[in-house]
Amino acid sequence: MTPPPARRRRTGTDGRAPFHNLLRRGAVRRSQTITTYGVGSLIAVDHESFVVSGLDGADEHWRTDESPRVHERRLARLLGVQYFRLPPASDDTSKDGVRVRRFPIMHSCPECGELRRWNQFDPPAGRSECGTCGVDLVPSRFVIACEAGHLDEFPYWHWVHRAAGTGTTTAGQCGGTLMLRSSGRSSSLRSIIVSCTCGVPEVSMEGSFRRTALKDLGLRCRGTRPWLGTSVPAESCGLAARTLQRGSSSVWQPVLKSALSIPPWSDGRADPLAEHWEQLRELNGREEVELCLKFLFKGRIPVSVDEVMDLLAAELEEEPEGDESPSFDHRYLALRHKEYERLRAGNDERERSHEEQFVCETPLGDPAPLRPLGITGPMLVKKLREVRALKAFTRLADPDSTTEGKEAALSTSSLSWLPAMEVRGEGVFLRLDEARLDAWSRSEAVRARGERMRAAHERLMRQRAADPALVPPSPAGPRMILLHTLAHVLITEWSLDAGYPAAALRERLYADDDMAGILVYTATSDSAGSLGGLVAQGEPARLADAVRGAVHRAEWCSSDPLCVEAEASGATGTNLAACHACVMLPETSCEHNNILLDRALLVGTPEDPSIGFFAHLLS
Repeated sequence: MTPPPARRRRTGTDGRAPFHNLLRRGAVRRSQTITTYGVGSLIAVDHESFVVSGLDGADEHWRTDESPRVHERRLARLLGVQYFRLPPASDDTSKDGVRVRRFPIMHSCPECGELRRWNQFDPPAGRSECGTCGVDLVPSRFVIACEAGHLDEFPYWHWVHRAAGTGTTTAGQCGGTLMLRSSGRSSSLRSIIVSCTCGVPEVSMEGSFRRTALKDLGLRCRGTRPWLGTSVPAESCGLAARTLQRGSSSVWQPVLKSALSIPPWSDGRADPLAEHWEQLRELNGREEVELCLKFLFKGRIPVSVDEVMDLLAAELEEEPEGDESPSFDHRYLALRHKEYERLRAGNDERERSHEEQFVCETPLGDPAPLRPLGITGPMLVKKLREVRALKAFTRLADPDSTTEGKEAALSTSSLSWLPAMEVRGEGVFLRLDEARLDAWSRSEAVRARGERMRAAHERLMRQRAADPALVPPSPAGPRMILLHTLAHVLITEWSLDAGYPAAALRERLYADDDMAGILVYTATSDSAGSLGGLVAQGEPARLADAVRGAVHRAEWCSSDPLCVEAEASGATGTNLAACHACVMLPETSCEHNNILLDRALLVGTPEDPSIGFFAHLLS
């Protein structure tokens, strides 16, 4: 993570060095700037702390020569942008990088114990040291945030003066200096002591994490957005803010959307037209399109008119049917349906150009070993490209929820692009036999188990929603839960049997009334990315062995009988027979944050083995 090189030191209106004078502070992987250290997140570098800056403004734009464009037309259309950009490279040759700002501003000195704003310690240029003691300053361990995505400093002055009845007055008017120390008696909040030299009684940080702690002080969120810079005015908010540890996962959660590159968009033909696509869509007929292309490209059209017309026709086919103004979720589901259709149909490498980014072929082996398992249509995805875009981010969202909180914007104005990363790898696609799946899902016991999970999930979403009436229906159902759990046990089986780390594999579910498939693919582009090892697992004989092994492994859990007999499990109660000892995966591998899982629908329960779709393999 590399702010621009230091220049002549100047001082801003708040006494801090301007953003563009910061030194290079460190580096992270490109993928981390989408998933872990994206815009608005906090990052610790050595003993300092920063917030990753937004995408607009004079100082925040990524250098175009270090952040190349990425094109994925279907996803760009869904998110309302023209293209995407990879995060700037951060290495010895880079001239710039991802911009950051110092946050939190409140620091303490471990030597003198003073707690004040960073610039008030008069640190030496380019260093975070106490100007008096010469020791490294410690950023505040605590910040506050609200569900609208705002972020602010912890109100230490109000906290320490609350006993004196001045908690709602202007901070700092007592004229004293805040002090911070640890009693050393324990590692709890009770041992962190805050005091003021004005003479008010010292207080501990105990109780500061209560949901109503700041509300009881008469404090509300001020709507501050430090990642957008000091020149951006605060938003009107007034929501109740909550105290968080600076490194908590609740401080920042990305809102990621992804799509596979599939024909006709997977050979790069449409890339030169990305900035003009909206204009082309408004034209009527081939003649208007041809005239527009000649004007835009001054006669040197990069793509034939016939190909452009084919692409425009393909885009119209991807519109959701039966809805004049489809919602975002509806359009995203339509995108998944197109992927499912293409995975079923395949895309033979022998019939495609070398530039083709999606190659999906039928295995050469006899599929007979899979028929007794209820598995059909295996496909070997030999070449695969996935684009994952950072749409926005949330704060205070539950990491175990499949729903997202209020999204905070990455910029103050709408941009024509979003940050993204691309993964190139391989995968195995399989489907469940529809006839057998329908017969199984009509079982009363199976439906009751799925209904229990669906009701728990919808109840949870209503509790967290600002307007419970607008909560969408839960995706939970016997088909979805079965496919989700099967994907998890297959990833675990391949990680143990084929040598893949579980975090290097990822699931992609295709589950609704018209879809019943899963894609397991490589989630990284490094040494575990595309060496052919995963595709080899998709040959029918090997796949049958893997499914049998995964089902037998799921039959028993080291937490049984508690696990299999659980009425509800997981932090939110949206799982049944599922725990970290049996089917849960690293969070990077699961689309639904390890919820809506139940291995009993795979293997049955001791009381009712028949509810397991694969129970016949265990007899």
